[in-house]
Amino acid sequence: MSVWHGDLHKRKPTGGKRRPYRKKRKYESGSFPTETTLGDERRKISRRRGGNIKIRLLSARYVNLSDPSTGKVEKVEITRVLRNPANTDYDRRGVITKGTIIETPLGIARVTSRPGQNGVLNAVLIESK
Repeated sequence: MSVWHGDLHKRKPTGGKRRPYRKKRKYESGSFPTETTLGDERRKISRRRGGNIKIRLLSARYVNLSDPSTGKVEKVEITRVLRNPANTDYDRRGVITKGTIIETPLGIARVTSRPGQNGVLNAVLIESK
């Protein structure tokens, strides 16, 4: 079962019902969001439209942490997920998306990559210890 991104189910501007004039198409199908969590590193490779591949990061323990003051990038372990401004539910469950605030041994950082789309977890240090 996949997500459908067609708009045949919508109503007309007048408010009248719009009857579907055809069935669903393969190119209108989508996929469910990858909810990256804290844990042992797991990735999933999925084939996308045009023969492209998308690497989805299902869970991760480490992050590529960039320090803007020194310009150095280090591979650091994630202590915990502090806040996810994207979704309150993700906030409670500890799901990592772009913009998530995480805690590391070096300090508090903000995730800059899209782990569910790129398969990589990058972050920028915003508050050092």
